[in-house]
Amino acid sequence: MCPFSNVRLRAVDTLADHPLPALMDAGLLVTVNSDDPSYFGGYVNDNYLGLQEHLGLDHDHLRTLARNSFTASFLPEERRQALLAEVDAHTF
Repeated sequence: MCPFSNVRLRAVDTLADHPLPALMDAGLLVTVNSDDPSYFGGYVNDNYLGLQEHLGLDHDHLRTLARNSFTASFLPEERRQALLAEVDAHTF
């Protein structure tokens, strides 16, 4: 999902109203993306930071979102596993 564009396109009123945590709690494989950053106001990192600030996501949530991005990708399995290991090794 693209949280900033979700707000800009009025799918949700504010980032604080975003359903991302509920979707994660329901077990969905949620990923955070950006949608035309020059128009919607942010690159992927900006979307992560906005969600962290407005939804109070902790480091475990952010790690899960980062892992999900690689899990959902079309990367070759060896590269996917290497990147997942990097995410897991990262300390906050």
